Amino acid sequence: MIGADSKRLALNQTMIAMQTLLESSLTSVPLRSRGKVRDIYELDSEHLLIVTTDRISAFDVILPDPIPGKGQVLTSVSNFWFGRLSALIPNHLSTLAVEQVIADPAERAQVQGRSMVVKKLQALPVEAVVRGYLIGSGWKDYKAKGSVCGIDLPAGLQLAERLPQAIFTPSTKAEKGYHDANITFDDTVELLGRARAEEVRRVSLQLYRAAADYALQRGIIIADTKFEFGLDEKGRLHWIDEALTPDSSRFWPLDQYQVGISPPSFDKQFVRDYLESLDWNKQPPAPRLPPEVIARTSEKYREAEARLLGEPTV
Repeated sequence: MIGADSKRLALNQTMIAMQTLLESSLTSVPLRSRGKVRDIYELDSEHLLIVTTDRISAFDVILPDPIPGKGQVLTSVSNFWFGRLSALIPNHLSTLAVEQVIADPAERAQVQGRSMVVKKLQALPVEAVVRGYLIGSGWKDYKAKGSVCGIDLPAGLQLAERLPQAIFTPSTKAEKGYHDANITFDDTVELLGRARAEEVRRVSLQLYRAAADYALQRGIIIADTKFEFGLDEKGRLHWIDEALTPDSSRFWPLDQYQVGISPPSFDKQFVRDYLESLDWNKQPPAPRLPPEVIARTSEKYREAEARLLGEPTV
């Protein structure tokens, strides 16, 4: 019996390894860059292939252990939101399928379900962060100054409390290994020009409100999220990168939400909690993750996907 259990465990681990992609290795198209999670390939003068791996980062350090299924979840959720909210703003998705740009069956199998062919656009140099609840760096700013990114808020707000209205709190886009920095709207105007900055703020708030209302019906609170935008050759704004995923957003279960405490979330919370318990200076190299932390994190990503793409729960 013990031998049978060991064989079953080994088989499960092998299957997980086969389903997990730490780093893509396409040779039929040139690699353009590797980010914390995504590998980007150059297809032609107008298109890129974005491959979402199972890499996970914490404290701006890429960890050595991937999270099984994470790349498929992020791709699935992004595609869902890009489609659902397409009336608000065009996005970077092209009409080309992976099968049309990757001829080799083995390479297609490697990126199937975790890749998208997108249009090349000029990315704007800011991350458009929208906050609906007071948490994270916004809570730290509020405690210190009574404001977030230069936006004054009412006195007496508590941790994780819903804001009177969602606020636009942009940040810089830091190079890999560095932290993004919160900036004010005036800083955004300097970077983008007033008309573009106002457009980005307006669209970001519209996207957040529409998504937050929808997610609430599925038992998820979107506490905050970040958007990235780019311009086409005619200067038209497009939604790019990822869309309202557990990596780019803070998702809380509605049934466990309580003002005054930091709610559990559908993302890498288990990874962060584990790393915080270690004597690690948050610099590379990162420590290995225990199997139970990897499994629990994978479960939370999949649960978020199931709730968002499934039937309403409330």
